[in-house]
Amino acid sequence: MSIHQEINRTVPVQIVNAFVKDGAGGNPAGVVLDADRYSDDEKLLIAQKVGLSETAFVSKSETCGIRLDFFTPTKRIAHCGHATIATFSYLAELQRFGDGETSKETVDGPRKIILDRGMAYMEQLAPTYTPAANWSDKGVTLCDVLKSLGLASDDLDDRARPVLVNTGNNFIVLAVRDQAILKNITPDQDAINAISEKLDLIGYYIFTTETDDADIDATTRMFAPRYGIAEEAATGMAAGPLACVLHDFLDIKKDTFLIAQGAFMAQPSPSQIKVTLDLKDGRITGLLAGGQGKVMKNLNITL
Repeated sequence: MSIHQEINRTVPVQIVNAFVKDGAGGNPAGVVLDADRYSDDEKLLIAQKVGLSETAFVSKSETCGIRLDFFTPTKRIAHCGHATIATFSYLAELQRFGDGETSKETVDGPRKIILDRGMAYMEQLAPTYTPAANWSDKGVTLCDVLKSLGLASDDLDDRARPVLVNTGNNFIVLAVRDQAILKNITPDQDAINAISEKLDLIGYYIFTTETDDADIDATTRMFAPRYGIAEEAATGMAAGPLACVLHDFLDIKKDTFLIAQGAFMAQPSPSQIKVTLDLKDGRITGLLAGGQGKVMKNLNITL
């Protein structure tokens, strides 16, 4: 029987905002528990009906704390930072997990998760960097990237030239001089999508170290049209690469960073991401990125 022939199958979905700041804002994800019963086609259909950038599906795992599968409205993706934080925060609230270390099984391997007093942190890998000069190998220039954002070269923060960073996924991390430049970016989503395809990016993470809060190390904007996201309120998988850039390129020699995101969206949703670097002899060997999740509402999706 096809999924279109089955009638009135109700799927409970929690909408959980990850990386909330003071209990508000954050980035919403769908969370579906006990998802072993659903096929991949059904998961994709559920994600389409939920209509958020990502929905996480929780299943049993023989090797990790849980298995997590992530779907956008258009495709499966290997990892999703905010949906991971949303899921584990919700499971902690349900007391399925207590404080301490657990893990998630994904389509491309296990990842460590740390829970601490309602905060959830996910493991990322040590960074690799590809400078803009090497993007031409894939038919992309820095000029192309700047044009896709409506930026000029003198808008950039010269202390950290744009770089492609991978801690498990590819992001272009690009620093601008101040918040006014960050706020006034005019993204060409088609151009960003084309560049993202060529460089196999999740998207662009644009930041400035000019902030209104002394506790915040950088404030950011995230564009990922290749994954159907014009702009995202919080991106844990990108905050990790940014923290690496702050440490390695801006020479901010500490191991914990607070990243703000979402304030400059058309509909602001201020978010806060905490990144802790694992350092050995001054070199980043891995990292944890995380934050707080909060259940905002529940839906019942009919298949």
